[in-house]
Amino acid sequence: MSQILIDRLLETTIRKGASDLHLHVGRPPTLRLNGHLRELQTKVLEPDDTMSLMKAVTPDRGQQELQEQGTTDFGMAFATADGSAKARFRVSVFRQKGVISLVMRKIPYKLLSFEDIGLPTICRELCRRPRGLFLVTGPTGSGKTTSLATMVNYINENFDRHIVTVEDPVEYYHDHKKSIISQREVGSGNDVPTFAEALRRVLRQDPDVILVGEMRDLETIESAIRAAETGHLVFATLHTTGCQGTINRVIDAFSVDQQEQIRVQLSVTLLAVLSQALLPRSDTEGLVAAYEFLVVTPAIANLIRENKTFRIDSAIQTGRKFGMQLLDDHLLELFRTGKIAAEDAIDKARNAADLAERMGKRLDRPDTDKETGVPANSNRA
Repeated sequence: MSQILIDRLLETTIRKGASDLHLHVGRPPTLRLNGHLRELQTKVLEPDDTMSLMKAVTPDRGQQELQEQGTTDFGMAFATADGSAKARFRVSVFRQKGVISLVMRKIPYKLLSFEDIGLPTICRELCRRPRGLFLVTGPTGSGKTTSLATMVNYINENFDRHIVTVEDPVEYYHDHKKSIISQREVGSGNDVPTFAEALRRVLRQDPDVILVGEMRDLETIESAIRAAETGHLVFATLHTTGCQGTINRVIDAFSVDQQEQIRVQLSVTLLAVLSQALLPRSDTEGLVAAYEFLVVTPAIANLIRENKTFRIDSAIQTGRKFGMQLLDDHLLELFRTGKIAAEDAIDKARNAADLAERMGKRLDRPDTDKETGVPANSNRA
């Protein structure tokens, strides 16, 4: 019975175009549709319900990890019996208040193009580079995985490379095309126990392109930078907001006596930072991505090397000819073309007061810079 119910819920998630399915005790199954939570018209879930649903989808090793650590994450494929609905899901099962909850994020089978998701066109040129570090950043649920999958697929279709991905869990599945692609899943009992261990071994696997699903710790960050230094194209993600904040976050992960060396290494290896946010569309159903994009030019490299990252935003503003843009500028463009509502743009803005003024709107709340937490209209160095 539980298997029938979870199949119906997953089919509904796909059919309605939802991004996530939430299963929590005390409320009905809930979908995230266009960024908003919407309850399904079904029964309120009891503890036995979520326990049964968990057992219907979670492999034995995941159930053991849940029992030992209180949480487990894994990827799973789903298809209806007639094949009319199919997708992959990234599943997070966790215990809270002594009961089981599940969150299942849909990962479409279809790999999207640069045009489909609106990636800056210069990303194609950067994907051709033989070496360097390309960071894709943003909060959870901002579409980082989709952007990376699009860029990996572009390389896979157009160049003869060995691409090695390290993910927890593997989300988009890639077939061998012009490239060879090896996808390693991190976790106990999977392909490799940790990101750091995978990156220690990867240089012996003749890679050309390396994708690091998440730079979670200092050892992983060090390994990713080292791989880029030694002649590989490395893609990686961070849960940071804004290009300037991303660079500061990487540098601040190191001890004070190492930071000067890391600034030099980043100035040489960093290719670009793509920071993104997802917003509900106002002109149709669905979501649209807003991007802040930094391309590391000699001038930007000099700012990183000389510890003048506070000037990066200004450099992005003057670097439009290189394909750079600030998040707020892209939000304004999306608003003016009718793709997003003003309130959604202001909510995601780095400087909400400034963006509201440019839109001709009034901001009725205190404003802080999303990257620094400093009042946006204060005087900063």
